[in-house]
Amino acid sequence: MQKLMALFGGLTGRRAIFATFLTGALMALGHAPWGLWPLTLVGFVVLAMLLEAADTPRTALWRGWGAGGGYFAVSLSWIVEPFFVDIARHGWMAPFAIFLMAGGLAIFWAVSFWGARKLAGQKRAALALCVTLPLAELLRAYVFTGFPWAMPAYIWVDLAPMQLVSLIGPHGLNVLTVLMTAGVWGASGISRNAAFVLGVAVWGVAPVVSGYLTWDAVPVSDERPLIRLLQPNAPQHLKWDPEWVSVFYDRNLAFTADPGAQGRPDLIVWPETSVPVRLSEEEYGMQLLRDAANGVPVLFGIGHARDEGFYNSIVHMNAEGGLDQSYDKRHLVPFGEYVPFGDVMAQFGIYGLAANQRYGFTAGAEAKLFDLGPLGQALPLICYEAVFPQDVNAAPDGADWILQITNDAWFGQISGPWQHLVQAQFRAVEQGKPLVRVANTGVTAMIDPYGTITAQLPFATEGFLDAYLPEARSETLYRSTGDRPVFLFLLFFGCVLIFLRQLRAKHG
Repeated sequence: MQKLMALFGGLTGRRAIFATFLTGALMALGHAPWGLWPLTLVGFVVLAMLLEAADTPRTALWRGWGAGGGYFAVSLSWIVEPFFVDIARHGWMAPFAIFLMAGGLAIFWAVSFWGARKLAGQKRAALALCVTLPLAELLRAYVFTGFPWAMPAYIWVDLAPMQLVSLIGPHGLNVLTVLMTAGVWGASGISRNAAFVLGVAVWGVAPVVSGYLTWDAVPVSDERPLIRLLQPNAPQHLKWDPEWVSVFYDRNLAFTADPGAQGRPDLIVWPETSVPVRLSEEEYGMQLLRDAANGVPVLFGIGHARDEGFYNSIVHMNAEGGLDQSYDKRHLVPFGEYVPFGDVMAQFGIYGLAANQRYGFTAGAEAKLFDLGPLGQALPLICYEAVFPQDVNAAPDGADWILQITNDAWFGQISGPWQHLVQAQFRAVEQGKPLVRVANTGVTAMIDPYGTITAQLPFATEGFLDAYLPEARSETLYRSTGDRPVFLFLLFFGCVLIFLRQLRAKHG
């Protein structure tokens, strides 16, 4: 321990900030598609050392900003991809996007490092980080419309600890992740016995509990509803090209009409904005869809004008071909689907990347469920909405399964689509519901309520997938409580840190 502290404690100034930046960048490799989660755990220990070596809160702040900058620069590297779809028009924004996104989100980590050093002093700063960093991640999920992408908890995808989010949610798993790394390290600097007890608690109990949560997993039954998931594989730069629009639409029509190896499905699902015609029962293109479905209900994504707004929607076509239910996307992507202060930004030629009317899409009014008869109640989500655990948790009660349609062609092919898929897996576990994910270019998949992918289409290929809908679990604890217990836990121990700091100051 002393040799390691001597190594990192000897770094000062820009060298220390660079070390935290490099550590954060390596930690990000714990996320999909790389999945090198041990690097994230080791990285937290290294950051704890660099934090404890910070001689002032200001020094700690800069080291936290460096760590967050490296972490978000790598984990959010896909953010430049949308700007390359129309490179002549938007390409110049790409460097600014990654710099502003990584540097901006790093402020949350900077403040958490500053707070840990300020509240607990140098010797106990690593322990305090177990409160301040998860609290910063919680705030990141809510403030300025929120952006909880690449939370530390997501490194646990497909591993036993992921199941804990059904009890404590992703922010609770953030707390455990920091506790089992920076927390154990910080405790070891105070007392070996404390480090042993904390290590046994988080490294011993957590895997046992998470393993118990998967004990009653049930295999998918062929007696369950059969759902067809379509993936036309339309690259974003061709998706709205007049010469290609009919090609992609014809693909989806052919997939819809296919008799299938397992017989006709009970429901067919198209991806986000995959119907390129006006929403009208008299429209010729809609009649083509009605004919292809041939009596099978269809859920499809479409953009359409209504009530002086332009909406990104999911529409249900029933077995008789009528359009009887719809849902408008509520949580829009800033600068993608709408531009904050659009009147001002338009003067500089800045419009939403996905917008095709003035300043972008209009947000829908409310969350709702689709009543699909024998298939039960489905909670619809469009693309980005699956990123927010608090929004999914606040949806109306009674859902039997979750539907996410998305167009991940915006995110490139390296990391964005895979990280988006991971978040969908977590939403399934948190809610204890199966999740049907239909993506334009992939990843199209059926996910069971334990976050396991039971069926999947290859990425960046055209085709369709017929998959049985898994059965839901009983209501999870997280569904009942949300993020309130974790917030109160962090708030309580934050107050304890303040009290202990004042006590130490009083007694010298």
